[in-house]
Amino acid sequence: MSQEIHDFVPSSCGLLALGEPTHREPGFASVRNELFADLVAAGFRSIALESDRVAALVVEDYVRVGIGSLDEAMHTGFSHGFGDLEANRQLVAWMRAHNEQVPPEDRVAFHGFDGAMETMSVPSPRPYLECARDYLDLDLDVTDLVGEDEQWSRTEAVLDPAVSIGDTVQAHQLRAIADDLLGTLYTRAPERIAATSHAEWRRAATHLTTAQGLLRYHRQAAQRLEDADRWGRLSATRDALMAQNLLDIRTEEARRGPTLVFAHNLHLRRNTSHMRMGPMDLTWSGAGEIVGTLLGDQYTVILGSLGNSPTIGLGDPDPGTYEHALQGRIPTWGLTTAEAIAAAHIRTDVTPEQGYFPLDPDTVDGADAILHLNAGVASAATLA
Repeated sequence: MSQEIHDFVPSSCGLLALGEPTHREPGFASVRNELFADLVAAGFRSIALESDRVAALVVEDYVRVGIGSLDEAMHTGFSHGFGDLEANRQLVAWMRAHNEQVPPEDRVAFHGFDGAMETMSVPSPRPYLECARDYLDLDLDVTDLVGEDEQWSRTEAVLDPAVSIGDTVQAHQLRAIADDLLGTLYTRAPERIAATSHAEWRRAATHLTTAQGLLRYHRQAAQRLEDADRWGRLSATRDALMAQNLLDIRTEEARRGPTLVFAHNLHLRRNTSHMRMGPMDLTWSGAGEIVGTLLGDQYTVILGSLGNSPTIGLGDPDPGTYEHALQGRIPTWGLTTAEAIAAAHIRTDVTPEQGYFPLDPDTVDGADAILHLNAGVASAATLA
């Protein structure tokens, strides 16, 4: 066992994935903060979180050049409620303080790599298309085609294919517009970058990539399929956008240094993702499986494991389980290679409300290493 993250990062690694087995235990984000500070000292220059990529531009502006305030960054720069987490606030504050002390080329960048896709709500593509249109200075009105934003974002548009407008004539026209805008953005790149900046061009591209991802998701939501197949395809559509975003981020950051990506284990594991959702068993290729296939040994995966957690009401693991074996070897938290973990039983004392996915053979096989947190008490450690 070790707490030295550098022992688990090969020289070929450009994208280091650190997974958590539940979003509801804050201890993993606290350990992430501690590890990220060590990684920055060793040459990492960016972090990507499971949060909306467009919203994260607000955080990036704050940590890189001090635009706005910490409160604003936390309030508007995160999706999925992650701006409310104290460990994320500590991370953003540390990044800003760190960047004030180093030259611009060495400043640490913040990225989101998700879309604004909640289980029960997916937004309208309108603001993303309008942002790119305005950047290109085009006379293009998408308002009539989009209609009311609420018809896209309401819960029924995701839950009920009959209510979704993702497969309508208007939606198909919007997808064509998004594609045309992206083509125009590239053909006019020399002119627009000269008139604005490389960063502004990339932001317009980020908005268009997001618009395309949202339109693909809405179209998938409109398909009349068996529930398990439908929700599995929605999960795959979301993770495909995540993978595309991670590859874009690596292209942007490759010359500056490696990137740490932090998300749920299901999005980062090297192999096929599985999830029980009510009566349905969902299976899909997650972002980690896609990116791992494309990047090969440039992608390294550390997945999370949890012993007990008062926060989510998870007790001590039963003897014979993966987590119990790790509990006896790790007093606080620690890292071990996946190949050093012996076969064991899957713990059965978890509930859907805890959001905890226990270690199993597939999870261990989908990781290069495992980070085990003995007790899910938020770490007192802060970035230093």
